[in-house]
Amino acid sequence: MSYLVVVSIVWAFSFGLIGKYLPGLSPAWVGWVRLGLSAAVFLPFVRRVPWKTGLGLFAIGAVQFGFMYWAYLTSFRYLKSHEVALFTVMTPILVALLSDLGSRRFRPFNFAAASLAVGGAAVIKWAELESAAPLVGFLLVQVSNLCFAAGQLAYRGLMARLEKTMPDHRVFFWMHFGGFAVLTPMALPLALAATPPAPSLLQGIVLAYLGVVASGLCFFLWNRGARRVSAGQLAVLNNLKIPLGVAVSLILFREPANCWTLFAGALLIGTALLPVRNS
Repeated sequence: MSYLVVVSIVWAFSFGLIGKYLPGLSPAWVGWVRLGLSAAVFLPFVRRVPWKTGLGLFAIGAVQFGFMYWAYLTSFRYLKSHEVALFTVMTPILVALLSDLGSRRFRPFNFAAASLAVGGAAVIKWAELESAAPLVGFLLVQVSNLCFAAGQLAYRGLMARLEKTMPDHRVFFWMHFGGFAVLTPMALPLALAATPPAPSLLQGIVLAYLGVVASGLCFFLWNRGARRVSAGQLAVLNNLKIPLGVAVSLILFREPANCWTLFAGALLIGTALLPVRNS
């Protein structure tokens, strides 16, 4: 559990860093660079695995990291970073629902919680709705949530089924490589264009930190920690980064917000987590 707590604290700063320093860069390119750096971190530890295991790890990484990053980073075009952090509230609910689906048990409490969380998001963002942009941003965050929730559960299941126990750091390169491969068709044309993305020195430093630490080390620690807790604990701990991320974005990065609607919506979203149940 300590792994998940530490990672949540680190990730709390990522929302604000992305929103403040990387808004002018292509989301696909940013995710591609981050996952490329992440894969490089684990390349020295990589070991050969059976092809079916390797393909499974590659596919999980493609979903949990590749498609997740595309949706998550694109959402910053439509939402402030504290809103992105808050709307990830659906992740623990999705973890619970997907775990119910995997065990073929349906808990209506979890569905009710999901509906309540959507209502809280509506209070926060749609109180001042002037275009479809906030809805697009919200839906992108939910795609990101679904990919991340499905990926961590799939990784738990795959590693538990291995006939021969294998340390996480020996296989995690294949996860990052899967995410990197998914974003390559979207990012490579930008990198090879006549005017490729040209991050400033500060943006380069932020990208390096996000790639090596927030993506590389933290994804590894998160998935490793996810194997050591119950599905119910995993669902709840997916929510720890939300209040931390919102607080960091509002206090440290000085983002403007309507405090009354933010409080009302956050109260609804927080209440949504109470019914979430899982073993």
